[in-house]
Amino acid sequence: MEQLNQYISDFASFAWGLPLLILLIGGGLYLLILSRFLPFRFFDHAINVLRGKYNNPDDPGEITHFQALTTALSSTIGMGNIAGVAVAISIGGPGAVFWMWVSAVIGMSTKFFTSTLAIMYRGRDSAGDLQGGPMYFITEGLGKSWKPLAVFFSVCGLVGALPVFNVNQLTQAINDILLRPNGVEVGFTSNLAVGIVLVIITSIVILGGLNRISKTASKLVPAMVLLYFVSVVIILIVNFEEVPKYFSLIFTDAFSASFYKGDTFLGGVIGGLMLLGIRRGAFSNEAGIGTAPMAHGAAKTSEPVREGLVAMLGPAIDTLVVCTLTALAILVTGVWQTTDANGVSLTASAFGNAMPGFGKYLLLICIAVFSISSLFSYSYYGSKCLSFLIGADKKHYYNYMYIVSIILGATTSLSMMINLIDGFFALMAFPTMFTTLMLAPRVVKEIKAYKLRTFNA
Repeated sequence: MEQLNQYISDFASFAWGLPLLILLIGGGLYLLILSRFLPFRFFDHAINVLRGKYNNPDDPGEITHFQALTTALSSTIGMGNIAGVAVAISIGGPGAVFWMWVSAVIGMSTKFFTSTLAIMYRGRDSAGDLQGGPMYFITEGLGKSWKPLAVFFSVCGLVGALPVFNVNQLTQAINDILLRPNGVEVGFTSNLAVGIVLVIITSIVILGGLNRISKTASKLVPAMVLLYFVSVVIILIVNFEEVPKYFSLIFTDAFSASFYKGDTFLGGVIGGLMLLGIRRGAFSNEAGIGTAPMAHGAAKTSEPVREGLVAMLGPAIDTLVVCTLTALAILVTGVWQTTDANGVSLTASAFGNAMPGFGKYLLLICIAVFSISSLFSYSYYGSKCLSFLIGADKKHYYNYMYIVSIILGATTSLSMMINLIDGFFALMAFPTMFTTLMLAPRVVKEIKAYKLRTFNA
């Protein structure tokens, strides 16, 4: 069993290793250049689309641009933004944040291309309903002969969308921040109670389908980002004299790597720091993995580029805003240098330091809302993969498996299962990025046509 555990751990490490990062970052950089830095040139227009300026209720699709973005964000804004950033800083210091920003800018380009393709090449499921996502733009864009690649993506999605890791981390946060400090005995019973509560909340939302998921996400996501933003602003005000120093350190340490304590890469610590920051950024915003295009593919629009522009805002909000807030909170309070805590405990120390008494509980509320909202969208991604594989009439079976995995995630510490899910999640990126790079020239043609239709009309 130990040997099997090691094999699965090695598989997860390889899946999230250098080949994937080269594909995500190298591919994203190529797409950024190919689009002539479209994320920067069309940012204002993307905001107008998101605000509903171009909405047409008669367009094909199920949900609005705003609902599509918040559904996608509800999965990406989670433990990676809180625990992942803390891990990056504890290993790499302030400089790791700079490389997370680089990952986000490149990720904006990737999200634009993958989500534009999700609308360009929507297909019909077995019930005849219009659907979007990597499995559909593979078969509709590359042709039916490429269906094995779409099947590979969907099989990986069935495993990769399971919420075991997220639930496991949320349970630990509840135990460490709320239960243990207040003298509550933590064990199987308390973990099971957490799991049951999560199952009830999740079931109410996910069994209502995409419309209920998107409506819930459209209310939760803006509220949770605003709460987190206000919380960190309070921390920055309390430590305002430290803010300029650490903001400049993010840039200077990105190239000096004086704090980096991890493995070296390409023979130098700066390369290792780049790898660390980019990996955490890619894990956080999920650009190129293929999850977001499944949400954006359901948007009500007849203009693929429009939905791509809305999707492009995801990494900006997820990494440039939320991850930066976490980083600044950890840096300005100094906890990253004065405590051995790691992950979510490090972020909790920062909140507790700046807001004694209630800071940790405020963070726990943010963590709970971030994590619970991600449970909604991942169930949709998994059921969509099952629908593609065995038919739309059987997709609801995934929800039952999903609910069981929530209980497992809360009550057990199955490192083997967590590594397996993590590895399959990473594997989703290979068919997504391969197909996106193949179809990218068609997206560029669509951009030119869209500009003529919209701005020269």
